[in-house]
Amino acid sequence: MVVTFYLYKMDNKRPIGVFDSGYGGLTVFKSIAALMPQYDYIYMGDNGRAPYGNRSFDTVHQYTLQCVEWFFELGCPLVILACNTASAKALRTIQQQNLPRLDVEKRVLGVIRPTAEVIGSYTKTRSVGVLGTKGTITSGSYEIEISKFFPDIKVHPLACPMWVPLVEYGEYMSAGADYFVEKYLDELLTGAPDIDTILLACTHYPLLMDKIRKYLPEHIQVVAQGGIVADSLADYLQRHTRMEEGITRNGSMQFYTTDDTSDFDHHATTFFGANVHSGFVHLK
Repeated sequence: MVVTFYLYKMDNKRPIGVFDSGYGGLTVFKSIAALMPQYDYIYMGDNGRAPYGNRSFDTVHQYTLQCVEWFFELGCPLVILACNTASAKALRTIQQQNLPRLDVEKRVLGVIRPTAEVIGSYTKTRSVGVLGTKGTITSGSYEIEISKFFPDIKVHPLACPMWVPLVEYGEYMSAGADYFVEKYLDELLTGAPDIDTILLACTHYPLLMDKIRKYLPEHIQVVAQGGIVADSLADYLQRHTRMEEGITRNGSMQFYTTDDTSDFDHHATTFFGANVHSGFVHLK
């Protein structure tokens, strides 16, 4: 594997890295930065190779590993995979096989386990819907992780392949989006009418929240991951003081993309809720 990095001077910073295949991870990063604004951060979206959702395990692992190596080269001691597909298809291999070779002192964390650890506190019927990309759903990761903490919960996974394109192309507020939102929710609830909690297991999906709520009964909770992952990261840093002390604190945020920066900035500003100005990184 050949990786070419276009590196940017970081002035000896040791920031937290936040990664996504595109824009969705910005909904998680927004929550992390709001909860812990004191740290330095780098966000990178691999937009040039997105979407990851339908790609093979090997391809997602290869792409994600390249991006993790890029973060490490820039001094990040900790990288958050704010992408459900990368967390499902690449995280375990990176943690178990790649990190011992790359740097035993650095860490890579995902978004699936933090969510699985707390989902039991949301449901009373013990019936939970999980909506995600094809890659996340077919991996079975949520069923596996949730069963470790809450074996009594029945998980009902459903892939929603049209939702990410709707969000990526800015159509999530359009009337056309209603058809696909209603379609998938009807399919989910027809198969499991006792669901009282739905987990949005894709970081793009919070932008569809208003339409999702429109087509659901009021008693069903919709759970997004941003706040959960932010709280979990804060707890992790509190418990791992050596890691926390090594992260620099200048309150800075830098954004990078593997695609056109102006296009990224336009879309990323919507996801992040603030103006975003990115740099370009080339991975090969």
